[in-house]
Amino acid sequence: MSLAGKTIIMSGGSRGIGEAIALRAARDGANVALLAKTTEPHPTLPGTIYTAAAAIEAAGGRALALVGDVRDDAFVEDAVAKTVEAFGGIDIVVNNASAIDLSRTEDITMKKYDLMNDINARGSFLLAKFSIPHLRASTNPHILTLSPPISLDPKWFKQHTAYTMAKYGMSLVTLGLSEELRDEGIAANSLWPRTAVSTAAVAYIQGPEMLAHSRKPAIMADAAYEIFTKPSREYTGQFLIDDDVLEAAGVTDFSIYLNGGTEEGLAIDLWVEPKGPHDPSLRMQ
Repeated sequence: MSLAGKTIIMSGGSRGIGEAIALRAARDGANVALLAKTTEPHPTLPGTIYTAAAAIEAAGGRALALVGDVRDDAFVEDAVAKTVEAFGGIDIVVNNASAIDLSRTEDITMKKYDLMNDINARGSFLLAKFSIPHLRASTNPHILTLSPPISLDPKWFKQHTAYTMAKYGMSLVTLGLSEELRDEGIAANSLWPRTAVSTAAVAYIQGPEMLAHSRKPAIMADAAYEIFTKPSREYTGQFLIDDDVLEAAGVTDFSIYLNGGTEEGLAIDLWVEPKGPHDPSLRMQ
């Protein structure tokens, strides 16, 4: 199955994993609508919605840059309408936009708490909500949310209760929509990386030394592509890890995704357990 002519609407996507997913789809000739606020480069986070759109076009796809805030109901509804007007429909929704603050409970401000929940959980719910009527018209509709598997092991809450709640809120969107939309053939899944991923955001939050312990964003892009090309009526309600998806697809050499380090030196991401030769003591904090 190819994504040629398929239309993706994605929150965020001006850089990092979201942009990598968009570029992988663009190589097939997909249409990608990006909803993002970034019109000017951040001092330490390069990339804007316009540079991402240009890269999508250069990769062989068609791009639509929609500048606005995923917390704004009217903007999201209008963005969905403009995507349908430009490309004729919507086949795939990617809930990529996410805010992060790893502060402990007594240190985090309620403004940051509200921001994370409004972007992460509410934003994912909102984009899916307005896209559902158009997904019904697709032959293979997918909703993919970049969020972790839900585990109630207290260790995942210990260091950052607020952030865990916000990311699990995104995962609950997957859990709910997968059942709500199952009979209509609209798939809803979540995808999360096994390890740290080498993005500017990771370097900014975790420090540049983390990049050597990371995999390239291409691993998430390739895993997302595998999900998008699965039959939506058969592949839904799953909390997927990137290397598991690719291993099931026949990938055996993961060294192509290394960012200059080694498999043993990869840092394990939050909410997942190590697999293979990874050092379990190396984990994102």
